[in-house]
Amino acid sequence: MKPISLPQISILNRQRRIAFDLASFEVFARRALSACAAEEGVGLTSLGAIHVVLVSDRKIAELHRQFMQIAGPTDVITFQHGEIFISIETAQRQARHYRTSLGHELRLYLVHGLLHLHGFDDQTAASRARMSHIQEGIVARLQQKQKC
Repeated sequence: MKPISLPQISILNRQRRIAFDLASFEVFARRALSACAAEEGVGLTSLGAIHVVLVSDRKIAELHRQFMQIAGPTDVITFQHGEIFISIETAQRQARHYRTSLGHELRLYLVHGLLHLHGFDDQTAASRARMSHIQEGIVARLQQKQKC
């Protein structure tokens, strides 16, 4: 059986307001890529590279409006050619709201974006529930192996 060839994954921090452990997040990203590729899907192996870009609410709101015609910031936007934009400010707010950590929210958003790249969608209640269940499981498994 031929091993699966996965794309390279890089994390680009393009915001300056919130400090976090970039090195641990990079390690998690590589593990998450493998875990997501193990799920039934089609998209990840067709990409040459994946770029995860951490941005401010202002920047993600611009992307949200430009590409989805929706005003305001969101947590994560995934482009099918291999870019995942994550708002670190939204992640921090959501971490306070859900009483989790910034690292946990960032990991959830990253896995969510990777699953989109792998062919998952969240357009219906059923597909949203399935995707949420899978992403929560991946984050929980990987979090036990590594504390970010």
